Amino acid sequence: MKNGLFDRFKPKESKFFPLLREMADVITEAASLIGDCVQASSHEEVVSIYKKIKEQEHKGDKIQNTIFTELNDTFITPFDREDIVSLAGTMDSVIDMINSSAKRIMLYSPKSLPESARVLALLLQDAASDIKSAINDLPNLKGKADSIRGACGHLNEIESKADDVYEHFLIDLFENEKDAIEVIKLKDILHEMERASDSAETVGKILKTIIIKYT
Repeated sequence: MKNGLFDRFKPKESKFFPLLREMADVITEAASLIGDCVQASSHEEVVSIYKKIKEQEHKGDKIQNTIFTELNDTFITPFDREDIVSLAGTMDSVIDMINSSAKRIMLYSPKSLPESARVLALLLQDAASDIKSAINDLPNLKGKADSIRGACGHLNEIESKADDVYEHFLIDLFENEKDAIEVIKLKDILHEMERASDSAETVGKILKTIIIKYT
């Protein structure tokens, strides 16, 4: 028979790293799908892609809830509980923002999406790749600290590029789009995509905090 109290004191860090890797995989899939969404040729295609992104969003929520449950049931954790909570929550926010972007494209059905939307989608895919790389290195934090720092630095660069893309998009939008309704639609969609890049950068900041604490 297992001793429940004893089990709570046993190291369970092996449970957290696979869950975080699963979350990173969800981000990667959602980022790939938003790239398809901004280039969809019909509203029906957008609806189909949005449903797939929504499935990933549900998946991310389940993984986050599992992580919280494991934290409640585990005494020894690989990092501070607050860091694990922040990391999982912010990774989930990236997924939520991507889902929210796709939902707006589906609901608003704009006449067309600007090139800036495609560029932001590509930047989100790059960010997802960096998050996945950093999370994969996390179990070997001391040996992979430089690699994780590099990924985090790239996330910061991506966020800065996304800001620039969004700012130039706004300038062009207000100068050239005469339909006020389209202005509102496009501004809201691309702002949500830019927010996803902000969340991705925050993932990097949390990882850098973990590096400082544990190396």
